Amino acid sequence: MDVYEAVTSRRAVRAFTGEPVPRAVLERVLAAAARSPSGGNLQPWRVYVLTGAPLAELRKRTAKRVAAGDPGDERAYRMYPPDPKAPYGQRRSAAAAQRFGALGIRREDAAARRAEVAANWRCFGAPCLLLCYIDRAMGAPQWADVGMYLQTVMVLLRAEGLHSCAQMAWSVYHRTVAEVVAPAEDLILFAGLSIGHEDVSVPYARIDRAPLAQTVTFLDDDGPAPPVRPARS
Repeated sequence: MDVYEAVTSRRAVRAFTGEPVPRAVLERVLAAAARSPSGGNLQPWRVYVLTGAPLAELRKRTAKRVAAGDPGDERAYRMYPPDPKAPYGQRRSAAAAQRFGALGIRREDAAARRAEVAANWRCFGAPCLLLCYIDRAMGAPQWADVGMYLQTVMVLLRAEGLHSCAQMAWSVYHRTVAEVVAPAEDLILFAGLSIGHEDVSVPYARIDRAPLAQTVTFLDDDGPAPPVRPARS
């Protein structure tokens, strides 16, 4: 699989089989992902990989909280802007409509939507969960490093024939996660990454991406230059 195919075939898979992921494959992927860009070579990510009994224990503990309607722990960071302006809010709403629509879940079926969201904390059936932490002393550039690291991991997983789903949802119950993995107190849980083989029997939507013209501007000899702003004195 070449890099273009790995990137374009990567998506958030939310249905996995129970087929185990070999430890050697995970080690190969994570060793290569360590080459991800990192400003000043800080490598601010700290990763825990759960399978087997530890993962089962984490699922059991979070399932109790979800079933009780527990809204979660105090947030270590804000997932989304509280009122995202256009076009960001519309993109998020459209993605949700595509996702639930593919599963036959109607907009007004709140119970079915909650059940699908709750599947996050079961790893969508995946046999492996990667938990990515960052030191709370780090700033925005280092959070960007962590994002690039996770993208590299996901692309390498595709090269191995595996799929994944990045989940900020795990940060909602970060105290329960900490009970199982015992991270250092100076670490913040950013996201989880469910890893495994896709269950191809479950329908899904390939979520749309914005047209290139909405996100990219080329400044070259082939097109009009944008208005030049006056220099500040």
